[in-house]
Amino acid sequence: MAEGSDTTLTAGIKSFATGHGGAKAVIEYVGKRGARIVLVGQDGEWTDQFAPGTDVARKACEKAGVEVENEWERELLEQMRPSNDLWRSMSRRSMAR
Repeated sequence: MAEGSDTTLTAGIKSFATGHGGAKAVIEYVGKRGARIVLVGQDGEWTDQFAPGTDVARKACEKAGVEVENEWERELLEQMRPSNDLWRSMSRRSMAR
């Protein structure tokens, strides 16, 4: 199927969850772009994917067997482990005044 299709999205979510001992998801509405699915693996790794809408994102997570959290809970945030690449990219950014 085409890139960005429901099947591709579900397969990507399922692949991430399988590779990281399971996962939980938080879905964020991002306007015209659709919805951002943030996946947090049981090992602390995380990634995100985009769906055309929150309904599509929820359905894809359901089909992939990934639990969707209603909001960012403290336990989920504490579980996330930023990669070294993310820390390096953040250190290069300068804050606008």
